[in-house]
Amino acid sequence: MTLDVRLVDPLDALHSPREGAAFRVGLVVPQSGPLGLTGPSALDGALLAAHEVNASGGVRGRPLELVLVDGGGAPGPVAAELRLLLSAGALDALAGCHTSDVHRAVEAVAAGRIAYVFTPPHEGGSRRPGVLCMGVDPVGQIGPALIELTERHHLGNWALIGNDYIWPRSVHRAAAGLLTGAGARVVLERRVPFGGVERQVEPLLDGLRAARADAVLLSLIGRDLVLFNRALRRSGLDRRLVRLSGALEENGLLALGGDDTGTLYAAMPSFATLAEEPRQSLGERHQALCGPWAPVLDAYAVGLYEGLHLLASLAARRALDPYGLARAAGPLRQSVHLARAEGLGFSVLA
Repeated sequence: MTLDVRLVDPLDALHSPREGAAFRVGLVVPQSGPLGLTGPSALDGALLAAHEVNASGGVRGRPLELVLVDGGGAPGPVAAELRLLLSAGALDALAGCHTSDVHRAVEAVAAGRIAYVFTPPHEGGSRRPGVLCMGVDPVGQIGPALIELTERHHLGNWALIGNDYIWPRSVHRAAAGLLTGAGARVVLERRVPFGGVERQVEPLLDGLRAARADAVLLSLIGRDLVLFNRALRRSGLDRRLVRLSGALEENGLLALGGDDTGTLYAAMPSFATLAEEPRQSLGERHQALCGPWAPVLDAYAVGLYEGLHLLASLAARRALDPYGLARAAGPLRQSVHLARAEGLGFSVLA
């Protein structure tokens, strides 16, 4: 069996006629940049969802096609490419899994013109018409995990280390209030530009030692998250510090080479490698279609898979009016697990 879905280049979407009046979704996922290592998984999650939609008859009889836009670039160029596609009428909807700074730029272009579903954890705040966030905000994502870990490990001093953009800033603001309420305190806060960990890793490690941190909340993403965890391992701090990440998923854990310290935790909305029946079935369908060497379906991929199915369902109900999207979608499940890294996988704790 092969995937029954057409992946379209943006230039082809602009200049080539659609096959069979296809329903075209702009798929904004990182193929480069800070979250580039998650891109292959996210793409596979979207392809699997589109295949399943098409195998069930498409969107009101129209085949679902995906127009792949690299969401790993700077916000301005990504938004400019989408503005061109929207102005040409080349897209019927948008789905995205990328950084929140890109999300805000895409939102400004798409709002009121087209339905746009954003699937990963996000920075919180209000949204413009036609924009639906399926993920969780910082309080919903890290709140229960911070309190659970603070109590479980009797943690008094937390450090906050992240990349310097909108999502980590929101995470750090939320964490400061949550930790105060839990009887702990923030003893160090640092944010570094994308790609900055490699240059600043030693000062970051020195800061953790000097502040006598017991734990660190990591809002680093992608390669920066991997490099920092590798540096903690080399320094030996990985066995002394409890670490909680809001962005660690299966690809990041694989790039790290796994973890056996018992002190590395993650709070993501789903973990595809866990032996839960829906996730196990999803993984089996993915391997049957894409082969045993296909990328692992990580938490980002599962979110995008669910986002594509939601868009197709709303389109089938003729409920993709940008001004009524959130109401038409109804309440969304936003469950978050606290998971502990164990080797190359995760075990759910809460």
